[in-house]
Amino acid sequence: MKLQLVSKDKTNTKCSFIIDGAEYWYVNSLRRIMINEVPVLAIEDVEFRKNDSALYDEIVALRLGLLPLTTDLKTLNLKEECTCKGAGCSLCQVVFKLKEKGPKMVYAKSLKANDAKTKVVYPDMPIVKLAKNQELEFVATAILGKGEEHVKWSPCLAYYKYYPSIKIDNKKCSKDCKKCIESCPFGILEMKQGKVVVNQKKLLECHLCNACVDACPNDAIQIQEDETKHVFYLESWGQLSCKDIIEEAIRIFDNKLLQLSKQLKK
Repeated sequence: MKLQLVSKDKTNTKCSFIIDGAEYWYVNSLRRIMINEVPVLAIEDVEFRKNDSALYDEIVALRLGLLPLTTDLKTLNLKEECTCKGAGCSLCQVVFKLKEKGPKMVYAKSLKANDAKTKVVYPDMPIVKLAKNQELEFVATAILGKGEEHVKWSPCLAYYKYYPSIKIDNKKCSKDCKKCIESCPFGILEMKQGKVVVNQKKLLECHLCNACVDACPNDAIQIQEDETKHVFYLESWGQLSCKDIIEEAIRIFDNKLLQLSKQLKK
């Protein structure tokens, strides 16, 4: 199996890469692990000291739970795997405090954590608007969790598609026929020296929609899916970098296979 990086943004929260030499079940398993089993930090419990806002405690708590928090998997443990045996300690939870008085909009940046490494990913996300003399005060506890338990613990959006293979038989093409070029919504086909060719720089934009195949009156175009080659897209919500998500997903996958191997040897 070979991996080839296609693109990566400056913040390392979006990337795409090609997986060559792997079947769909492997790629899909990796995708599901990334979304559902890579743990991240999220607020789980909120103790309200005061809430005069227009929103019920439950609604404020829901908003707090959906705030993405930076996560350090090297120092934090899942609560059920921590040495404190679930009692709660600095190794498995982070405590946030907030105390604000209106009139003002309360933003996520007002949350103060007891761990300097943990911050709100998007500090300008609004929590609630306070009118004059309204107050909001609470203590919130964040723990590691998995997306299979609740979406607030899901670290990313991950999806893939088959690598497109486009073949053009120019011998069948009519002169000056550009129906296939005009039909492609992504401009993947172009005319060069009187021949219809594939723009290799845009090839990965092909969604295998077959619009060009349907538009061609002479059946000169064939589009096929390469079932052992996939284009994988990953977008982190910000708790972890793409690199961390991929590495943790592979570690979890390898551990699953190791556990299965041990059981088969019994």
